[in-house]
Amino acid sequence: MKRYFAGMTDTGNVRNVNQDSYYIDPEGRFFIVADGMGGHAGGQEASLIATKTIKEHILKHWDSSKKSDSILKEAFVAANQALLDDQDKHPELRDMGTTGVVALFRDQDSPWFANVGDSRLYRLRGHQLEQITEDQTWVAQAVKRNALTQDEARSHPWRHVLSQCLGRADLSEIAIAQIDVQSGDRLLLCSDGLTEELSDGIIASHLKSIRACDTAATTLIKAAKDREGKDNITVIVIAID
Repeated sequence: MKRYFAGMTDTGNVRNVNQDSYYIDPEGRFFIVADGMGGHAGGQEASLIATKTIKEHILKHWDSSKKSDSILKEAFVAANQALLDDQDKHPELRDMGTTGVVALFRDQDSPWFANVGDSRLYRLRGHQLEQITEDQTWVAQAVKRNALTQDEARSHPWRHVLSQCLGRADLSEIAIAQIDVQSGDRLLLCSDGLTEELSDGIIASHLKSIRACDTAATTLIKAAKDREGKDNITVIVIAID
């Protein structure tokens, strides 16, 4: 199956610095979104280091005999260590960290994903938008325990508190799995600057109604900014044909 894709990032309406980072392999083999934190300099540095490290590890082992899930796990572990090493060199950035979500098309038409934090991967199939990744946040865990409802979680003051992120010595959970895709599906990778402003229903509506990936990406970011656009916004749209 062929893949068409486009990505875009925007600072948003409030912040002066973009702490998001993304990468699209020119051949459409893998896609990365990272959302940094830890102050302007720290967040920007963290997302760039993670994106660069993950990209380089995947490219280095692309033609190896290693399984795709192993490559992804190693890439995230390497990114985490690169951030820890940078914190040691620059103590003023010791609070920096980043989310990370990757879609990897290495095993024919059955892609893999990996994620840490709350940047998301969605799949649109027909009229149904499904969140593939699970947010690694305090509120997501509370919802699983039935301590919060989904509606309560969406506006909870702790909704941005991550339970896992890259750049921490206690990193313990890297979610890795395969994604079922078929012709006509669309995948969306995004930072929480998009999902904070737009409901899944609005996101699905734009993805369904706009065929061109670049136009869909632009429209999603504009829609988020038309709301409030409080955070940096990054999206990658992938069409499976």
